[in-house]
Amino acid sequence: MPLPKPPAKRGSVLDPSAFDAQSAPKPSRRSLPKPAAVEDSSALELQPPQQPVAAPPITPAVVLAAPVEAKAPAAAPARPARTPRTKAAVAAAPAPAPAAATRPRRNRASTGGPAKLFVLDTNVLMHDPMSLFRFEEHDVYLPMITLEELDGHKKGMSEVSRNVRQVSRELDALAASQGDAKEFDPGAGIALARTGHREAGDKLFFQTTFVDFKLPDGLPQGKADNQILGVVQALRTQQPEREVVLVSKDINMRIKARALGLAAEDYLNDKTLEDADLLYTGVLQLPGDFWERHGKTMESWQQAGSTFYRISGPLVPSLMINQFVYLESPGNAPLYARVTEITGKTAVIRTLKDFTHAKNSVWGVTARNREQNFALNLLTDPDCDFITLTGTAGTGKTLMTLAAALSQVLDERRYTEIIVTRVTVPVGEDIGFLPGNEEEKMSPWMGALDDNLEVLARGDTSAGEWGRAATNDLVRSKIKIMSLNFMRGRTFLNKIVIIDEAQNLTPKQMKTLITRAGPGTKIICLGNLAQIDTPYLTEGSSGLTFAVDRFKGWPHAGHITLARGERSRLADFASEVL
Repeated sequence: MPLPKPPAKRGSVLDPSAFDAQSAPKPSRRSLPKPAAVEDSSALELQPPQQPVAAPPITPAVVLAAPVEAKAPAAAPARPARTPRTKAAVAAAPAPAPAAATRPRRNRASTGGPAKLFVLDTNVLMHDPMSLFRFEEHDVYLPMITLEELDGHKKGMSEVSRNVRQVSRELDALAASQGDAKEFDPGAGIALARTGHREAGDKLFFQTTFVDFKLPDGLPQGKADNQILGVVQALRTQQPEREVVLVSKDINMRIKARALGLAAEDYLNDKTLEDADLLYTGVLQLPGDFWERHGKTMESWQQAGSTFYRISGPLVPSLMINQFVYLESPGNAPLYARVTEITGKTAVIRTLKDFTHAKNSVWGVTARNREQNFALNLLTDPDCDFITLTGTAGTGKTLMTLAAALSQVLDERRYTEIIVTRVTVPVGEDIGFLPGNEEEKMSPWMGALDDNLEVLARGDTSAGEWGRAATNDLVRSKIKIMSLNFMRGRTFLNKIVIIDEAQNLTPKQMKTLITRAGPGTKIICLGNLAQIDTPYLTEGSSGLTFAVDRFKGWPHAGHITLARGERSRLADFASEVL
């Protein structure tokens, strides 16, 4: 087929007006026209904190401001009527997304009063550098002594120093967003949403003037905590019409504040759960009438030595992927299964491999109770990339994990080696620096690893003394002990990573470790949420709790809470009564 003839003359260039006419309508053309009186949005947006104006009573549907008269443009009479806004509302949100502009402000709209004023203690910013933007529609106040304490902790490579430097960068960005310093009024505050954090609705205030306060004579005036308490007391006196609340992670600080009659609260935004009893356990007991309510439309089949059941009924919406279910009734065979698929209103459960029998032992270890059987099914599943095991002392977390890891590394050759790490938080007094390289320095922290390897070595009685010694050398060559301090930037390929004592990790540290996983890597986190030694961490804010809650229901993750101790009768009794 011959090619078409080339053009005889050059094409003409489109006029800009013609290009705009053919393009899609821009979102800015659909926005409301701004009143002519609004010239400087920042001047209308920032108001002094000393004289807050209470919002007028409004209905829940109208959350921006009291309506004023507004006429629709004459060119678009057929458009639906929009909610009118005042000048202050237009200035406060010059170009937000529609969803963000109509977000209800719960506390202020429900109470009808001014926003609360939260005074932040230094430890809150050290704990969560983004805490400035976690108070929604309420104002945030930073005393000058808080900035001084931040300046004293900015040096170093610890997690606290990194958080302090991030806070300083956020504060610098907020200060730089005000433009010319000569025109900025410190008493008016800084809008927290100026740096892109739309979840923050109001302003940040700095202490720029001396605050005269009078504390009891028994409190030293030069201590930083007492100066912050004095600032809270002075703000409460200056602004009696609004609620001034101190936010601190220090329990003694909150006790002293309440003793002085000041409102004080803990910083709760970092908590994944309010109560540790609400944590996902990974196990669900089926009701006694399960088969009567779910067996009418049930389908079953066998594959690879397991039985599958496809069920539908009222229990399906409460199930999660990789959740273990069991049904034990007198006179009937028990059912132990795992949820493998959820599609709409149906779910597929699969029976488990019985690790309580000696023929299915893993590196000589058999399950002694129901939860251990569930845990070994998870640990030996090649499709589970992330596993978390929690439980009290003596429940077999480390022993089962090591046995499953050695079986998959030495017997099945599924992984190349085992990497063990843990948080180096001492229980008592620190003994100082340890000699040697990285692995030698970590050896005193790995006493639990050595104890469990000794138990696994004693299980093999047929090899003799020389055989056990050779096995120990082989096992040691496949296990590497590493410190958490050198994990950043690494990538692990085809390895099993065991994180012991994971309850002492913060959510940020947990994210750093989990994101080290490369192709073919399995990460196993072990911990006891009742033994947290890291300051300012609780059962609700631990990184282990954070990981369990975020990974539940993911097809390649699983969690089991081990409830029964199997170490010894002495250890079990001590864990109950002490």
